[in-house]
Amino acid sequence: MGDKNGRRATDHDLSALRPDRIRNVVLVGPTQSGKTSLVEALLHHTGAISRPGTVADGTTVSDHEDVEQAHGRSVSLSVAPLVHEGVKVNLVDTPGFADFVGEVRAGLRAADCALFVIASHEGVDDSTRDLWRECAQVGMPRALVLTKLDHARADVDTALAAARSAFGEKVLPVYVLEGDRLTGLLSGATDDPRRGELVEAVIEESEDETLMDRYVGGEQIDEKVLVDDLETAIAHATLFPVVPVCATTGVGLGELLDLCVRAFPSPPEHAPPDLFTPAGVAVEPVTCDPAGPLVAEVVKTSSDHYLGRVSLVRVFSGALRPDVPVHVSGHFASFGTAGHEDHDEDERVGALAHPFGARQVPTDQVVAGDIGLVARLSRAETGDTLSSTDDPRVLRPWEMPDPLLPVAIEAASRSDEDKLSAALSRLAAEDPSLRVEHSAETGQLLLWVMGEAHAEVALERLRQRYGVTVTEVDVVVPLRECLLGPAKGHGRHVKQSGGHGQYAVCDIEVEPLPEGSGFAFESRVVGGSVPRQFIPSVEKGVRQQMDRGVRLGYPVVDLRVVLVDGKAHSVDSSDMAFQTAGALALKDAAEGATVAMLEPYDEVSVLVSDDHVGSVMSDLSARRGRLLGTEQADDRTVVRAIVPQRELLRYAVDLRSATHGAGTFTRTFAHYEPMPEELAVAVPRRRT
Repeated sequence: MGDKNGRRATDHDLSALRPDRIRNVVLVGPTQSGKTSLVEALLHHTGAISRPGTVADGTTVSDHEDVEQAHGRSVSLSVAPLVHEGVKVNLVDTPGFADFVGEVRAGLRAADCALFVIASHEGVDDSTRDLWRECAQVGMPRALVLTKLDHARADVDTALAAARSAFGEKVLPVYVLEGDRLTGLLSGATDDPRRGELVEAVIEESEDETLMDRYVGGEQIDEKVLVDDLETAIAHATLFPVVPVCATTGVGLGELLDLCVRAFPSPPEHAPPDLFTPAGVAVEPVTCDPAGPLVAEVVKTSSDHYLGRVSLVRVFSGALRPDVPVHVSGHFASFGTAGHEDHDEDERVGALAHPFGARQVPTDQVVAGDIGLVARLSRAETGDTLSSTDDPRVLRPWEMPDPLLPVAIEAASRSDEDKLSAALSRLAAEDPSLRVEHSAETGQLLLWVMGEAHAEVALERLRQRYGVTVTEVDVVVPLRECLLGPAKGHGRHVKQSGGHGQYAVCDIEVEPLPEGSGFAFESRVVGGSVPRQFIPSVEKGVRQQMDRGVRLGYPVVDLRVVLVDGKAHSVDSSDMAFQTAGALALKDAAEGATVAMLEPYDEVSVLVSDDHVGSVMSDLSARRGRLLGTEQADDRTVVRAIVPQRELLRYAVDLRSATHGAGTFTRTFAHYEPMPEELAVAVPRRRT
């Protein structure tokens, strides 16, 4: 099959083909399931590399970041193309560790179908079940690959049973493993119960409504008819084939590639994401046509020492060509999605290449349906849309998980501090699952990450890519102070040092207000003891002192202040003098009152499988949480509770450990409550 320029694809040709001759396949599954080894084996099988793990020049196919080698696991997605039967297959390899789910979501966005990779000596973990649900919600075609057949504890039948239990009865084997080879269950060479089950499932999904009656009537259905209907069912995501594959021996590699090119949908058969104008107005979707208007999406950004920022782009319509202006739109906030700030700008496309792990293969275009690399898009960030400058468009961004583990950092030196802000900005542009917060209340610089491994990788990238070293410090929870009873305060500010002096006296009464009431101020001054123009000055001074705190430096909340009396001087009184007197009066009132420390509470919703509900509820109670109840969410349970924020600092890590990676949670601020005295006495003075 040739492309529109008459070129013919070969086993080593990575040039762009027609969109219908492209397959974008994402590999997902647990860490250590063998995804990367499978990618390398498929590349070697098709002659794309000389031996697993390397290409002709000796560079690696995947896991090429130094930080990945240091951690011994994949931490980012990589793309490696191969050609099979004249069809280009872009293999999108994703990390299996739960901390890097953002990379997995990006891989799903770049692909049109998914291979769930499960080791044949392991079961199906809850994280993989969750990922299957996500794919099911958007109707993504899926197949299962049972790997590591040469493992000492490999058991294909047990692994298949676990997969069907986890994913449903429409998960069916299409091959039977016989020694060191696979035999198709739809071929005439097999006749066992599994073949009968597969045939019936295929016929049930067939668009030929007469097929079932003919089959029940005893007719032998032609194998080609069954295979065609099987491939159609797979493409429509109504049947999910299972293929046993061994990366080391090569068993099943050819069969898996056949499935990818024959059964998985091509880009034109996969509906693109919803399309909008930058103003948020929905527009007609585009078709996967290289001659159409440009619509592409940045699914990953990274930094190269020589090329600068490099964008991995999936093209949905049109074609990218070097040195052509494009419009870059980022509109996460407009769609209520976490990520970078909204922005629109024009840029010029730099050099183009096809990704090949650590290697880049230069090209003169990246057409609709394909995945490519674009150099020097300095303003493009992960999740941005690329379109024509005269007709800008925005794709609805994919949903990213909310990072819920806070890590407080400080620059290790003055030189690091000078570079830190720019480095964090670039890091956040690359990774939307990382959020940077400058806390105005605590003065801390926080990185919100998915877990400890995510934090380690982020800090290591800061050091390696941007030459910035930081140190971790304890996260400070924003506390509050409140007065528990009424009190009176006297503020006197009198100074005389030549010329005009400073003179202001005020008396106030204070009382606590109900939670959440804020601040109330009124004047009951009579006889002009405090001149009218200085009453706002007293209020301003009180407010400033409330912000500075009256006990340990934390803001005072829920307070009524009444100005009842004072004194002024015809020459020496001033706005600043009465501000100072007001502040002193509040401090004096606090000396005679009981001051309580308040801590913030969040409302937490924890989504877990039913067998973890009891342990999650016990753990939340142990964190001083108050349970609000439970509710069903499909086959899982949501546990709701009110929990102090300080008890949630490491909850993202602890919940994952307690639920074997399956539990997730959300949190929203609820209110402040008094802190237990045994904890309040240990609170340090606020750093300013």
